Amino acid sequence: MSTGKERDAADADDPVTESDADESSAAGTDVVAGGGYPEACDTPARKLLYDMVSIPSPSGEEEQAAKRLVDFFEANGRAARIDEAGNVRAPASDAVLLTSHIDTVPGDIPVEVKPAAEDGAVGEPGEPVLWGRGSVDATGPLVAMAVAAVKTGVSFVGVAGEETNSRGARFLVEDRDAPEAVVNGEPSGWDGVTLGYRGFLAGTYVNTSESGHTSRPEPNAIQHAIDWWHGVEEAFDPTDDDTPVFEQVTTKPVSVDGGLTDDGLAVEATMDVQLRVPPNRTVDEIHELAETELSTGSVHWKEPIPPVMESPRTELARAFRVAIRGAGGDVRLLRKTGTSDMNLFAAAWDCPMVTYGPGNSDLDHAPDERLPLSELDRATTVLSDVCRDRP
Repeated sequence: MSTGKERDAADADDPVTESDADESSAAGTDVVAGGGYPEACDTPARKLLYDMVSIPSPSGEEEQAAKRLVDFFEANGRAARIDEAGNVRAPASDAVLLTSHIDTVPGDIPVEVKPAAEDGAVGEPGEPVLWGRGSVDATGPLVAMAVAAVKTGVSFVGVAGEETNSRGARFLVEDRDAPEAVVNGEPSGWDGVTLGYRGFLAGTYVNTSESGHTSRPEPNAIQHAIDWWHGVEEAFDPTDDDTPVFEQVTTKPVSVDGGLTDDGLAVEATMDVQLRVPPNRTVDEIHELAETELSTGSVHWKEPIPPVMESPRTELARAFRVAIRGAGGDVRLLRKTGTSDMNLFAAAWDCPMVTYGPGNSDLDHAPDERLPLSELDRATTVLSDVCRDRP
C-alpha cells in the first residue's frame, strides 16, 4: 500500500472490506439524484449510472455530478472530497488507482432505458439499454470504477476537464504521488483492454500581410496559411499506404479565420491545427518538422501530450486477461488512435497502467450514445476482480 500524499490525505480507517462494501452498497441505494428509477435500474451500479447520466456535466460544469459521486462514496462509508481542480477524490489503498473523467461533451440526449434493437448492434436484442450523453464516454466507466472502488477498498479519482484541457489529470499528477498501478476509465468494451494511445500536439498558425488588390500575384496571409498546412500534410503523409493509423502522424485543421482587418490595411489569417503522434515518434520531433515547413508567419503551440504504449506483459494487464476470461469473455488488446488522460499519467508516473471500461467507443460523442446495462455489470465485475487480486 502506498504511503504517498493521497493516502495521507484520506484521514480514514482501514480500507473497506468486501463484506463491508456489500452492506454499504445496499445502504447507499437510497441516495438518489432526482426521482425514481426505471425497473431495469435495480442495482447500485445501475442506479448510480442513471443518476449520473441524468445530470448534465459538460466540461466546466461538472460540479453537480461531482457532488453526486461524493454522496455515493459517503453513503457507502468512504471519505470523499472535491479538490481545487474539481476532481472527486476518494483515497484508500493505492495498490490500484481507478480513475475516469466526470465531464462529457455537450449534447442533450433524453435519458431513458429502452430494449436493445433487434439488429443486435448494441446489446442483445431486447435487453435493457441506457441512453444518454456520457453513458459511454465516460460515465459508464466512471460508475463501474466507483462501485468497484467501494467493493474492494482501492483509491478512486473522478477527474474534471478531460474533454477540453485535461485540467483534472494535470492537477492530479502534480498533487499526489504515483500509485502502484493505474486503471484509466474509457470505453474499451467489457472484454477489451486498451494499452496504447497516440500523443497530441495542437497549435494556432498566425500571419499578417499587407492588403492589396486581389489581382496582384503576391500571396496574402490566407494563402501562406494554406501553403504551410499543405506542407505539413505532405511531410507526414505515410510512405506506405498499409501503415496502420495508430502508427501514423495524422494532421487535421480544426478552424480557419481570415480576411481584411477592420482598418482595411492588412490581411490576417489564423488556423487552429491538431497533430496526432504515434508512440514510435516524439512530440518534439513532430513539432520541429511542422515548424520546418514555415516560410512566414508563426505557430503558437499548446502544451503537448506525449504518446503512450504499455506492455501487455505487466501483472496488471495479466490480471485483466484473467478476470475477463473468468467472466466468459475473449480478451481484446487495443490501441486507440486518439488521446486520453492515460497519456498524462504515463508521462508522470512510473507504474503499470491500462485503460478499461464498458461501452462501444464508436458511440463516443454520438447522438445515439447508449450503453447496455449488462455491459456495465460485467465491467464492474471485472474491475472488482482485478482490484481484489492486487497485493
